[in-house]
Amino acid sequence: MTEVMQISSTIEGSIIPNMRNTRTATPSSSVPGSSPCASPPTGAAGVSNSAPASPTATDTSATNAAATNAVADHVAGDGTAGEEQPGAARFCYDFPRPSVTVDIILFTFQAEQLKVLLIRRKRPPFGQHWALPGGFVEIDEDLEAAALRELWEETNVSDIYLEQLYTFGAPNRDPRTRVISVAYFALLSAEQVQRLQLRSADDAADVRWWNVYGLPDLAFDHARMLQYAIQRLRWKLEWTALGFLLLPTEFTLSELQKVYETVLHEPIDKRNFRRKMLAADVLEETGNLREGDHRPAKLYRFTAKAIEIEQARRRFP
Repeated sequence: MTEVMQISSTIEGSIIPNMRNTRTATPSSSVPGSSPCASPPTGAAGVSNSAPASPTATDTSATNAAATNAVADHVAGDGTAGEEQPGAARFCYDFPRPSVTVDIILFTFQAEQLKVLLIRRKRPPFGQHWALPGGFVEIDEDLEAAALRELWEETNVSDIYLEQLYTFGAPNRDPRTRVISVAYFALLSAEQVQRLQLRSADDAADVRWWNVYGLPDLAFDHARMLQYAIQRLRWKLEWTALGFLLLPTEFTLSELQKVYETVLHEPIDKRNFRRKMLAADVLEETGNLREGDHRPAKLYRFTAKAIEIEQARRRFP
């Protein structure tokens, strides 16, 4: 009994002060009757609701010693909790854990419309509803890698730059279980879209581009996600040279204005728009003209400096 009290005192003095007000975790390998952490998950989203068994009084000494060693191993090396070390115990926590998904929002500008890529779901929940591409993150998978994988599996789209948009975590956003979703978004140029070969597969029954101002009912909270992404796009368009991704290499000022009016969803005064764009020092004349019904229109392009700055922003959003 004295030995048990000494070990408990050691743990109280060296470990517990750093773990107060947190949920405790017990190494499954040291708890008799508990299931190993590596066992297959159960439940609708791979979450087990069963808590590990509690140690008996005779097991207290061995359990506390194992807990001390496991925690020491778990923070060994650079001292960062969560780093798996050789021989370190894996923890089974006594509270439910949410599942994590990724959803991807792809924008492009086609036929004077701002469009988003949607898939039609094969299975419940929301079977046959249109939704954003996405799915569950694997246990050993990076978030961005999961987003790229899901996008490729469901739409055949690959080799694009994704920017993390926002995390959506309303408790009731998924009828299956508690699911937190990390949304990513990207803006594809007309040239990129022309090279795509869209193909629905995996959980998607169909895939197509939709006008963002003429959408069907969307699954889950994807309408809210999309509205948030559109607002982010509007902010970027007003303060950056992001428009270079929405237009061909050479364009007229009227075409540029149409992009702004479509994304902002409001009319813009032609004279003020041209004055501000030319004063912003992000455009340059190409020396080419476009013939039309009226007098030929000058063709412009974004300056190399403006594009470089925007690409840097995209690398470090």
